[in-house]
Amino acid sequence: MMNHAAASGAAAAQAAAAPYLVVNNVEVIYDHVILVLKGVSLEVPKGGIVALLGANGAGKSTTLKTISNLLRAERGDVTKGSVEFRGERVDQLTPNELVRRGVIQVMEGRHCFAHLTIEENLLTGAYTRNISRRELAADLERVYHYFPRLKERRKSQAGYTSGGEQQMCAIGRALMARPQLILLDEPSMGLAPQIVEEIFEIVQDLNTKEQVSFLLAEQNTMVALRYAQFGYILENGRVVMEGTAEALRENEDVKEFYLGLSGEGRKSFRDVKHYRRRKRWLA
Repeated sequence: MMNHAAASGAAAAQAAAAPYLVVNNVEVIYDHVILVLKGVSLEVPKGGIVALLGANGAGKSTTLKTISNLLRAERGDVTKGSVEFRGERVDQLTPNELVRRGVIQVMEGRHCFAHLTIEENLLTGAYTRNISRRELAADLERVYHYFPRLKERRKSQAGYTSGGEQQMCAIGRALMARPQLILLDEPSMGLAPQIVEEIFEIVQDLNTKEQVSFLLAEQNTMVALRYAQFGYILENGRVVMEGTAEALRENEDVKEFYLGLSGEGRKSFRDVKHYRRRKRWLA
């Protein structure tokens, strides 16, 4: 018979091994007729970086909005499945309640308040927390530690800063809510490669030093798989492939269709017939 200490240890090990976020067989319909997600399931471990990959229109942003409960604002409904965070269902919570639980989304396109300064934008991220001025100042300094460029531009109106600075501001604003899981939607969109690398390095730092978990939706498969530990590939609202980042990087189909590489070297998407990919993946 298992003693109390052993039982407690086993329970702790089981809790540590349990996924942080579980999306189970989710189906999403827009405007009561358009089926967008068709049974999507995925998991994010505690302290992990998971990439959600696929072409534009594959369903990546819809998946993130399903998790963060932002679908209703866009006339979308979850008609099947469930979302769990830390072992509890969260798909019926309001977005505010979910933020208080530790899950926050950084939207595609950055969505900073253009008329506010960078620092004012960051301060809005702490609105769900009842904290002292000293704690607020400490959290601001924490954000500036990871994003020194924001400290330089803190008095500038966000609308007059660069795309990279606005993306940093959006992530920094999320950090002010002290999240445990960040849903990061297309962080590389419209940014120069050097800025993309800088932002992903900061994401990796936050993951390593602060133990913030990330689910990032990204079209830039090559960059995403360099920083993530695991990945899911979406196509037409379905997960068609999943695996460790290393396994996906080495997969011939992924190389050919998402990394632009093949045994013959770099290829264009247009050089390959779509039916070949569908036949291989869905056979």
